[in-house]
Amino acid sequence: MSEGKTEKSSSEKKAQRKKNRAAEIADTFEWLITAFILAFVFRAFVMEAFRIPTGSMAGTLKGAHFRLCCRQCGYKYDYGFVPGKYRLPEDTVPRGSVPLPRTRCPSCGNYQPVGGMMPVANGDRILVLKCIYQFFEPKRWDVIVFKNPSEPEVNYIKRLIGLPNETVQIIDGDVYIDGQISRKPPKVQAELWTPVYDNDYQPVNRFVPTFNHHRWDQPFGNKTFSRWEKDSPTLFRLDSPADQINTMIYSTTIGNDFRATYAYDSVDEYDYMPFCSDLMVRFYCRSGRPQGRVGIALSKYQIKYEAWVDLTGEMVITKNEKNGKITDLARKSIKPPAMNKSTLVKFANVDHQLVFQFGSEKLTYDMGRGPQDAGRIRTDIPPRVEILGSGELTLSHVAIFRDIHYTTAKYANGPENGRAIDKPFSLEDDEFFVLGDNSPNSEDGRWWTRQGLANKGLSPYRVGIVPRDYLVGKALFVYWPSGFRPFAKFPFGIIPNVGRMRFIYGGSNENP
Repeated sequence: MSEGKTEKSSSEKKAQRKKNRAAEIADTFEWLITAFILAFVFRAFVMEAFRIPTGSMAGTLKGAHFRLCCRQCGYKYDYGFVPGKYRLPEDTVPRGSVPLPRTRCPSCGNYQPVGGMMPVANGDRILVLKCIYQFFEPKRWDVIVFKNPSEPEVNYIKRLIGLPNETVQIIDGDVYIDGQISRKPPKVQAELWTPVYDNDYQPVNRFVPTFNHHRWDQPFGNKTFSRWEKDSPTLFRLDSPADQINTMIYSTTIGNDFRATYAYDSVDEYDYMPFCSDLMVRFYCRSGRPQGRVGIALSKYQIKYEAWVDLTGEMVITKNEKNGKITDLARKSIKPPAMNKSTLVKFANVDHQLVFQFGSEKLTYDMGRGPQDAGRIRTDIPPRVEILGSGELTLSHVAIFRDIHYTTAKYANGPENGRAIDKPFSLEDDEFFVLGDNSPNSEDGRWWTRQGLANKGLSPYRVGIVPRDYLVGKALFVYWPSGFRPFAKFPFGIIPNVGRMRFIYGGSNENP
């Protein structure tokens, strides 16, 4: 081969390599542009990330907050950070530590002392499924993102309560749709239970001075002649004849009461919040003998409902009225429980339904969906909690929870009543009604005072409603709860809080 041909072949190879590199670079840019377009389309039409700015949906979704641990009992809870109280602009999260305000433990009730500096945790970051409501109808109890009707450039997040052409009314903390109580789907209900007392968290100081001047002691006290005893700080033990019912009563003069308070909010209005009478008690029971009973009693409007298990194999729910009349509401035969094995026991009176669980067995009773079906409403009378038993029993993990309670005054004990409270609020075509899970601290459909802005040439939207064309999407997943800082002075929480990553439950097709 001649020298000229060799040089020509070499130059052709170099040119081909340059052409190939140019093609590779062009392909890379093409893929990058395609990926960017797909990401833009995905963000615009499929899914987008949002950060929770405020505490109106706490504790389901949290805005900026303090992460706290009770100094007496060790119970962990969160308290909302309000920038305005620190003379900071709205939606500001300070990098350093700030003074901690007075808070109260939601379990033992101890008021944490004011003072000290603490860092502020960022709000939850969530994924929102966009355009889903272009293809599927929204469901009641969905957590939705929507444009604020009076400021469409601002996104809000609330829980969907009322659907088009329905009437909505709030009565004693419950939601009524077209005059019938609306029950929450089971997964939503599980999210909305709020702790009142957890016996697993015992204060290190038996007598804990509190802000309202009562001292803490074990709030479960014995009725006269009751044989219940504390077997350890967190266990209760009973040894009695199988036919002798023994009672422990939860005392609200010692432990937390049943008002609709939120550890996330300011403590200043606690004493003025309404009572919540929808309660749930949970514990684990171990029996040492095959004879005996274990049960729970919950009162609502001075009517006591008892749910108990005869250890020979029967579940029972009864209604005990003030005049002494006792009525059997539901019964069910079950397999007798195994001896010396802990079994879950739960009894809830929620949304006019009694739900009793013993292990995997469940017994329910529907009290009716009308406002008076659970008795004459008495908002001035607090509920009561009792634990009943006979035989040889050991109880562990005893806890009390209350349901979400939608408040009917904008400020605790205040005169201002909101929309859907004094009388039903009627929705029209393509109108929705929303509420915040942190009911006493939520600017939602109850309190809006301005008409919604509409496109040019169209009439303004009615006050208090979210129009269909302002729906953005459905909250789907908390992908980044407030993270942890690798060390105290680090400005950001970059260590993921994996345990708090979770799906956000909403409405379902079930009819609970």
